[in-house]
Amino acid sequence: MYLCVNSNDTIMSSKVRVRFAPSPTGPLHIGGVRTALYNYLFAKKHGGDFLLRIEDTDQTRFVAGAEKYIIESLAWCGISPDEGIGGEDRGNGPYRQSERKPMYRQYVDQLLANEKAYIAFDTADELDAMRQLAKDAGAANWQYNYITRGNMKNSLTLPKEEVEAKIGGGEPYVVRIKLPRDHEVRFEDTIRGWVSVNTNNMDDKVLFKSDGMPTYHLANIVDDHLMGITHVIRGEEWLPSAPLHVMLYDAFGWGCPIFAHLPLLLKPDGPGKLSKRDGDRLGFPVFPIDWNSPETGETASGYREFGFYPGAFINMLALLGWNPGTEQEIFDLQGLVDAFDLGKVSKSGAKFDFEKGKWFNQLYLRALTEEQLAAELKKELDKEGLTYNEAHLGKIATMMSERATFPKDLLTEGLFLFSTPSEYNEKTASKKWTAESAGMMQDLATRFKILDAFTEEHIEAAFKAYLEEKELGFGKVGPSFRLALTGKGMGPSMFAICEVLGKDEVLARIEKAVAILG
Repeated sequence: MYLCVNSNDTIMSSKVRVRFAPSPTGPLHIGGVRTALYNYLFAKKHGGDFLLRIEDTDQTRFVAGAEKYIIESLAWCGISPDEGIGGEDRGNGPYRQSERKPMYRQYVDQLLANEKAYIAFDTADELDAMRQLAKDAGAANWQYNYITRGNMKNSLTLPKEEVEAKIGGGEPYVVRIKLPRDHEVRFEDTIRGWVSVNTNNMDDKVLFKSDGMPTYHLANIVDDHLMGITHVIRGEEWLPSAPLHVMLYDAFGWGCPIFAHLPLLLKPDGPGKLSKRDGDRLGFPVFPIDWNSPETGETASGYREFGFYPGAFINMLALLGWNPGTEQEIFDLQGLVDAFDLGKVSKSGAKFDFEKGKWFNQLYLRALTEEQLAAELKKELDKEGLTYNEAHLGKIATMMSERATFPKDLLTEGLFLFSTPSEYNEKTASKKWTAESAGMMQDLATRFKILDAFTEEHIEAAFKAYLEEKELGFGKVGPSFRLALTGKGMGPSMFAICEVLGKDEVLARIEKAVAILG
């Protein structure tokens, strides 16, 4: 039995060191952001280090711009590495695996010398042929393992002289781990408890490729060891590989880190992992920021450009798979650090809920000061090239924030304050604009004309005085009044709207509505 035991108490006595190690093969999925976030929160909670490492061993899948995208995405989220790419080099660099290529060979040679690995010369065509033979014979999932390796072209079956001749002649080869027969591999996962796998159900994975690059499995183990990683917190898609990694730690005679495999982010409307297709289908991003594909030229939308605040985005992600154990839902980044506990991460997948994400963003928007809201509205107005009175922006933005989810909504919901309505809500007009409406609007216009101070308070007083004098209820006059000024059936205080518009504009809009609606 191969038992990977590293108690939390033992490891936590030393400085916590965790890493996020994405591959630059495309844009960073929000599931990857959550993995980075949980690593970051755990490190900060325990006064440890968060490292960013780029695992680019698979050069065939390298995508230009992907690394830059990863760095920018994490920076927008406020997830800053202490060490590695974008952080300090504390003597453990370089932090790109492609730049660490020369150092891996010595570890491969160590495994070969200790008979923990072997050289294999089988070509891709030969491997495909073996898989087909197995399939034809009714065997499922052919594996290169303790049974089949005896029939393959490798250093276990070929004479030493022939092996040396092949290598000397430049024949391509890979190095595979040599797994023992019928051994139990056991390790404890912080989230999932004890995991046990028999080596009979594992295959001799390639550790070193013919191009001279290590595979993820070898590079990951070597780098984690050399960088002093104490906890490996990663997605559950890596759980099937964990027994192999335990075997590698054992082969080198190294102690294991503590493992924690995070649950998947699931699609909101059915089984399966959340994908870009789900986002495209349901109308929400699955990337933190916009991704401009260098291959297709197409742009995939991101949460930043969609209008999300980084704090709201992070708040949403943190609660997808983790629960603080309280009713609290709103956290800033430091609050998440203080509350985070790996033991409270769920084993089961978390269904993605975009509407809940919008709710978080709405709360973050409403928490802004009047000055901050005004700045957000100003940016939207400038984008559209609209003119405005800067003195009113704070008041307008504050009014509109109650109906807004994203900064752009401050304008879309309050566009009538910057542009005279050209259309009137059909439903409101048919129900609320009556034969008496035109006369009532003209009466109100007459009263507004004589107001010396056209303020919210004075406008409201004049309106109420009119209702009292005519013995009319608000519901008789208010909807028509709102329709005339805004073209809408709902919205913030009409008296506040009037003050912002100014007397001349209010009178002009009443006149226009009467002319159009009759």
